[in-house]
Amino acid sequence: MLNFAAAAALALSTIVFPPGGAPGSVPPPDHITIDVVTVNGSGCPAGTAAIAVSPDNKAFTVSYSAFLAQVGVGSQPTDFRKNCQINLRVNVPQGFTYGIAQADYRGFAHLEKGATGIERANYYFQGMSPTTYRTHSYSGAFSEDWQATDTTELAAIVYHPCGEKRNFNINTELRVNAGTSNTATTTSFMSMDSTDGSFDTKYHFAWKRCP
Repeated sequence: MLNFAAAAALALSTIVFPPGGAPGSVPPPDHITIDVVTVNGSGCPAGTAAIAVSPDNKAFTVSYSAFLAQVGVGSQPTDFRKNCQINLRVNVPQGFTYGIAQADYRGFAHLEKGATGIERANYYFQGMSPTTYRTHSYSGAFSEDWQATDTTELAAIVYHPCGEKRNFNINTELRVNAGTSNTATTTSFMSMDSTDGSFDTKYHFAWKRCP
Protein backbone atom coordinates (compact mmCIF):
# COMPACT_ATOMS: atom_id res chain seq x y z
CA MET A 1 0.00 0.00 0.00
CA LEU A 2 1.39 3.38 -1.02
CA ASN A 3 0.77 6.82 0.43
CA PHE A 4 -0.81 9.30 -2.01
CA ALA A 5 1.99 11.78 -1.51
CA ALA A 6 4.52 9.19 -2.59
CA ALA A 7 2.48 7.51 -5.30
CA ALA A 8 3.60 8.35 -8.79
CA ALA A 9 2.24 5.28 -10.55
CA LEU A 10 0.85 2.00 -9.34
CA ALA A 11 1.25 -1.01 -11.63
CA LEU A 12 -1.26 -3.83 -11.91
CA SER A 13 -0.18 -7.34 -12.84
CA THR A 14 -1.69 -8.71 -16.03
CA ILE A 15 -3.84 -11.58 -17.16
CA VAL A 16 -5.21 -12.36 -20.59
CA PHE A 17 -8.48 -10.87 -21.81
CA PRO A 18 -10.07 -13.53 -24.04
CA PRO A 19 -11.29 -12.39 -27.48
CA GLY A 20 -14.90 -11.32 -27.23
CA GLY A 21 -14.80 -11.56 -23.44
CA ALA A 22 -17.55 -9.84 -21.51
CA PRO A 23 -16.84 -6.41 -20.01
CA GLY A 24 -15.66 -6.69 -16.44
CA SER A 25 -14.38 -10.25 -16.80
CA VAL A 26 -10.60 -9.69 -16.66
CA PRO A 27 -8.13 -6.82 -17.15
CA PRO A 28 -6.44 -6.25 -20.54
CA PRO A 29 -3.26 -8.21 -21.40
CA ASP A 30 -0.80 -5.45 -20.53
CA HIS A 31 0.28 -3.40 -17.56
CA ILE A 32 -1.95 -0.65 -16.20
CA THR A 33 -0.76 2.27 -14.05
CA ILE A 34 -2.69 4.67 -11.84
CA ASP A 35 -1.30 8.16 -11.20
CA VAL A 36 -2.69 10.06 -8.23
CA VAL A 37 -3.09 13.62 -9.52
CA THR A 38 -4.72 15.41 -6.57
CA VAL A 39 -6.30 14.61 -3.21
CA ASN A 40 -8.36 17.30 -1.48
CA GLY A 41 -10.90 17.54 1.30
CA SER A 42 -11.41 17.74 5.04
CA GLY A 43 -11.69 13.95 5.22
CA CYS A 44 -8.31 13.23 3.66
CA PRO A 45 -5.61 15.69 4.80
CA ALA A 46 -2.14 15.21 3.32
CA GLY A 47 -0.64 11.87 4.27
CA THR A 48 -3.85 10.28 5.58
CA ALA A 49 -5.04 8.40 2.47
CA ALA A 50 -3.48 5.52 0.56
CA ILE A 51 -4.19 3.55 -2.61
CA ALA A 52 -3.38 -0.02 -3.60
CA VAL A 53 -4.26 -2.55 -6.27
CA SER A 54 -6.28 -5.62 -5.27
CA PRO A 55 -4.61 -9.05 -5.68
CA ASP A 56 -7.03 -10.10 -8.45
CA ASN A 57 -6.14 -7.01 -10.54
CA LYS A 58 -9.80 -6.16 -11.06
CA ALA A 59 -10.09 -3.32 -8.57
CA PHE A 60 -8.22 -0.67 -6.66
CA THR A 61 -8.66 0.20 -3.01
CA VAL A 62 -8.51 3.48 -1.12
CA SER A 63 -7.92 3.57 2.64
CA TYR A 64 -8.19 6.51 5.00
CA SER A 65 -6.83 7.21 8.47
CA ALA A 66 -8.52 10.56 9.23
CA PHE A 67 -11.90 10.40 7.46
CA LEU A 68 -14.21 10.97 10.44
CA ALA A 69 -17.32 13.12 10.89
CA GLN A 70 -18.61 13.74 14.40
CA VAL A 71 -20.87 15.84 16.62
CA GLY A 72 -20.97 16.31 20.38
CA VAL A 73 -18.29 16.31 23.05
CA GLY A 74 -14.82 17.00 21.66
CA SER A 75 -15.99 18.03 18.18
CA GLN A 76 -15.73 21.32 16.31
CA PRO A 77 -18.71 22.99 14.58
CA THR A 78 -17.44 21.94 11.13
CA ASP A 79 -16.74 18.33 12.10
CA PHE A 80 -20.29 17.14 11.33
CA ARG A 81 -19.38 16.87 7.62
CA LYS A 82 -16.17 15.54 6.04
CA ASN A 83 -15.44 14.95 2.38
CA CYS A 84 -12.68 13.76 0.07
CA GLN A 85 -12.10 14.40 -3.64
CA ILE A 86 -9.59 12.21 -5.46
CA ASN A 87 -8.41 12.82 -9.02
CA LEU A 88 -6.78 9.83 -10.74
CA ARG A 89 -5.15 9.19 -14.09
CA VAL A 90 -5.72 5.55 -15.04
CA ASN A 91 -3.37 4.58 -17.86
CA VAL A 92 -4.65 1.61 -19.86
CA PRO A 93 -3.19 -0.14 -22.94
CA GLN A 94 -4.29 1.04 -26.34
CA GLY A 95 -7.46 -0.67 -27.49
CA PHE A 96 -9.06 -0.99 -24.05
CA THR A 97 -11.23 1.18 -21.86
CA TYR A 98 -12.68 0.93 -18.37
CA GLY A 99 -15.60 1.93 -16.19
CA ILE A 100 -16.58 1.32 -12.57
CA ALA A 101 -19.03 -1.52 -12.07
CA GLN A 102 -19.23 -1.44 -8.28
CA ALA A 103 -17.98 0.54 -5.31
CA ASP A 104 -17.79 -0.85 -1.78
CA TYR A 105 -17.62 1.61 1.12
CA ARG A 106 -16.84 0.48 4.67
CA GLY A 107 -16.22 2.00 8.05
CA PHE A 108 -17.20 2.21 11.69
CA ALA A 109 -19.91 4.33 13.29
CA HIS A 110 -21.05 5.14 16.79
CA LEU A 111 -24.37 6.95 16.73
CA GLU A 112 -26.18 7.81 19.94
CA LYS A 113 -29.92 7.29 20.12
CA GLY A 114 -31.56 10.06 18.09
CA ALA A 115 -28.48 10.74 15.94
CA THR A 116 -28.10 9.82 12.26
CA GLY A 117 -25.22 9.40 9.83
CA ILE A 118 -24.92 9.21 6.06
CA GLU A 119 -22.33 8.14 3.52
CA ARG A 120 -22.67 9.34 -0.04
CA ALA A 121 -20.46 9.26 -3.11
CA ASN A 122 -20.28 9.75 -6.83
CA TYR A 123 -17.63 9.59 -9.53
CA TYR A 124 -17.11 10.81 -13.08
CA PHE A 125 -14.63 11.27 -15.89
CA GLN A 126 -13.23 14.76 -16.43
CA GLY A 127 -15.50 16.79 -18.72
CA MET A 128 -18.43 14.38 -18.36
CA SER A 129 -21.52 14.53 -16.17
CA PRO A 130 -21.08 13.10 -12.66
CA THR A 131 -23.03 10.04 -11.66
CA THR A 132 -25.92 10.66 -9.31
CA TYR A 133 -24.93 10.74 -5.67
CA ARG A 134 -25.92 7.53 -3.92
CA THR A 135 -26.68 7.93 -0.26
CA HIS A 136 -26.71 5.37 2.56
CA SER A 137 -28.24 6.31 5.92
CA TYR A 138 -27.78 4.94 9.45
CA SER A 139 -29.70 5.70 12.65
CA GLY A 140 -28.72 5.50 16.31
CA ALA A 141 -28.48 3.79 18.58
CA PHE A 142 -25.77 2.16 16.43
CA SER A 143 -22.19 1.20 17.28
CA GLU A 144 -20.57 -1.21 14.82
CA ASP A 145 -18.93 -1.58 11.42
CA TRP A 146 -21.02 -0.41 8.47
CA GLN A 147 -20.85 -1.33 4.79
CA ALA A 148 -22.50 0.19 1.70
CA THR A 149 -22.30 -1.02 -1.90
CA ASP A 150 -23.14 0.94 -5.05
CA THR A 151 -23.64 -1.31 -8.08
CA THR A 152 -24.16 -0.21 -11.68
CA GLU A 153 -25.97 -2.42 -14.18
CA LEU A 154 -23.70 -3.49 -17.04
CA ALA A 155 -25.70 -1.56 -19.64
CA ALA A 156 -25.49 1.62 -17.53
CA ILE A 157 -21.73 1.62 -16.85
CA VAL A 158 -20.07 4.83 -18.07
CA TYR A 159 -16.76 4.02 -19.79
CA HIS A 160 -13.77 6.24 -20.33
CA PRO A 161 -13.98 7.56 -23.92
CA CYS A 162 -11.63 5.56 -26.14
CA GLY A 163 -8.59 7.46 -27.38
CA GLU A 164 -9.08 10.40 -25.01
CA LYS A 165 -7.21 11.51 -21.90
CA ARG A 166 -9.68 12.19 -19.10
CA ASN A 167 -8.92 11.89 -15.41
CA PHE A 168 -11.21 9.93 -13.11
CA ASN A 169 -12.74 11.81 -10.16
CA ILE A 170 -14.13 10.28 -6.96
CA ASN A 171 -16.14 12.30 -4.42
CA THR A 172 -17.05 10.82 -1.04
CA GLU A 173 -18.75 12.38 1.98
CA LEU A 174 -19.63 11.49 5.56
CA ARG A 175 -22.16 13.48 7.56
CA VAL A 176 -23.46 13.11 11.13
CA ASN A 177 -26.59 14.82 12.46
CA ALA A 178 -27.08 15.07 16.21
CA GLY A 179 -30.86 14.91 15.92
CA THR A 180 -32.37 14.47 19.37
CA SER A 181 -29.16 13.17 20.97
CA ASN A 182 -27.57 15.23 23.75
CA THR A 183 -24.40 16.77 22.30
CA ALA A 184 -23.44 18.20 25.70
CA THR A 185 -22.80 14.75 27.16
CA THR A 186 -22.35 12.38 24.17
CA THR A 187 -20.40 12.07 20.93
CA SER A 188 -21.66 10.51 17.70
CA PHE A 189 -19.30 9.80 14.84
CA MET A 190 -18.96 7.99 11.52
CA SER A 191 -15.63 7.05 9.96
CA MET A 192 -14.51 5.71 6.58
CA ASP A 193 -12.36 3.04 8.20
CA SER A 194 -12.69 0.44 10.95
CA THR A 195 -11.43 0.49 14.51
CA ASP A 196 -8.56 -1.83 13.52
CA GLY A 197 -7.85 -0.19 10.14
CA SER A 198 -8.69 -3.36 8.21
CA PHE A 199 -11.35 -1.88 5.90
CA ASP A 200 -10.74 -0.23 2.55
CA THR A 201 -12.98 1.42 0.00
CA LYS A 202 -12.90 -0.72 -3.13
CA TYR A 203 -13.69 0.27 -6.72
CA HIS A 204 -14.30 -2.62 -9.13
CA PHE A 205 -13.24 -2.13 -12.76
CA ALA A 206 -15.32 -3.10 -15.79
CA TRP A 207 -13.21 -3.59 -18.93
CA LYS A 208 -14.02 -3.70 -22.64
CA ARG A 209 -12.27 -3.36 -25.97
CA CYS A 210 -12.45 -0.13 -27.92
CA PRO A 211 -13.92 -0.27 -31.44
